Amino acid sequence: MITRGLLVRLEAKPGEESAVEDFLRSSLPLVQKEAGTTAWFAVRFGRGEYGIFDVFPDDASRDAHLAGEVAKGLQARGEKLFSRTPRIQKLDVLASKLPVGSVPQQDTKGLLLTFKAKAGHEQEVESFLRDAENLVKEEPKTTAWFAIHTSEGEYGIFDVFPDNGGRFSHLVGHVPRELAKHALTLLGSVPDMEMLNIEAEKLAA
Repeated sequence: MITRGLLVRLEAKPGEESAVEDFLRSSLPLVQKEAGTTAWFAVRFGRGEYGIFDVFPDDASRDAHLAGEVAKGLQARGEKLFSRTPRIQKLDVLASKLPVGSVPQQDTKGLLLTFKAKAGHEQEVESFLRDAENLVKEEPKTTAWFAIHTSEGEYGIFDVFPDNGGRFSHLVGHVPRELAKHALTLLGSVPDMEMLNIEAEKLAA
């Protein structure tokens, strides 16, 4: 069972974008050796903006990753590659979908949706996100999906797809429609949706 996560945001120095992408891809073999890292995604948010999203069964596995080789690499090369200190957010994972069996191809697209709950409606938002797990399990082109609660108190969804078609199918599917239906009741902010490219991934079934 997945209960914890991390979202790391990285801002490349101008001209260092290719080096950042190379660093992220070269981190994959290191992460694959971490038994406690259930899933790991290196992502590109936009021009010069990169990140890592990963999930774990417990605090001990997350702590081990934070003390591991990828974190050491970020520290060693951070001043050369990044224009600011990496921003690390700790997450609670409220619900998740992982693939059944092997994944035939690496995912190329992702989504990150974040929003605040309306005051007093936090438990309802968490219930909505947990219930959404069953809806997403019916989406064959949504490879993996995670409902999250950030250390800053925001809620959100991170999910990945093999291609643009899979992402579009999700965006017109049940979960976004249900979220829009309950937005005035549950949400305390307009959702912030970011379209991502997946640069590398570890995804255990």
